[in-house]
Amino acid sequence: MTKVIALAGKGGTGKTTTSALLLKYLTSRDMTPVLAVDADANANLNELLDVPVHSTLGAIRKELKGDIPAGMSRDQYMEMKIHQALIEDSGYDLMVMGQPDGPGCYCAANQYLAMTMDKLAENYQYIIVDNEAGMEHLSRMNLRSIDYLLIVSDPSARGIMTARRIADITDPLQLDVKKQFLLVNRAPDPVSPALQEKIDEAVDKADMNLAGVISSSDDLIDQELSGTSYLTLGQDTQVIQEAFAIFDAIFNKS
Repeated sequence: MTKVIALAGKGGTGKTTTSALLLKYLTSRDMTPVLAVDADANANLNELLDVPVHSTLGAIRKELKGDIPAGMSRDQYMEMKIHQALIEDSGYDLMVMGQPDGPGCYCAANQYLAMTMDKLAENYQYIIVDNEAGMEHLSRMNLRSIDYLLIVSDPSARGIMTARRIADITDPLQLDVKKQFLLVNRAPDPVSPALQEKIDEAVDKADMNLAGVISSSDDLIDQELSGTSYLTLGQDTQVIQEAFAIFDAIFNKS
């Protein structure tokens, strides 16, 4: 059974960084194959993984507005193009959503996309969805059932308040979330009493558990500046140890 892991939070909290760390965790623990979906219109997960992007689902949607090759149905053509857009690597594939439809949204294309993504999901043990600031992509991709929702916050009162609000709107969005967690990213070490109080309050008043805290990391900054894949970070670095301990707890690994 495919497990869906979605990331949410306000912009700039490190959702993409967390997605890359999560992908390293799953591949390191042999919890594969994994499909990583960059659902942010400003796609940059591939940059943290140091892989090129040749096609996006946004571009495929635009192609669907034109003529379909003879002898193919529209859903067959969509499925073929999606498979061509998959970026394949060791233990995981990457799919980039790209720019959404503008005015005059071609809803049929989104319907075909949802159908194809549903079929594609059967090939993976885990799907990671690196979401943009909103949650709309989750319903567009027909991923209404989410096994793990990781709500990422920076170490600010506004970020933690936004995380709490996201936890509160999953029911109105009719998203079936099995478990949801707060993960505080780029935090000072040690965490100040004032920040800890905000974290405890958010967890207490919203339907979410505290996954943990990842400290601010020079290793991640150096990795990004050098353009080197986050997947090559050493197991002995503090950020990897912190992230892996958090993910072990989430997935009940010991």
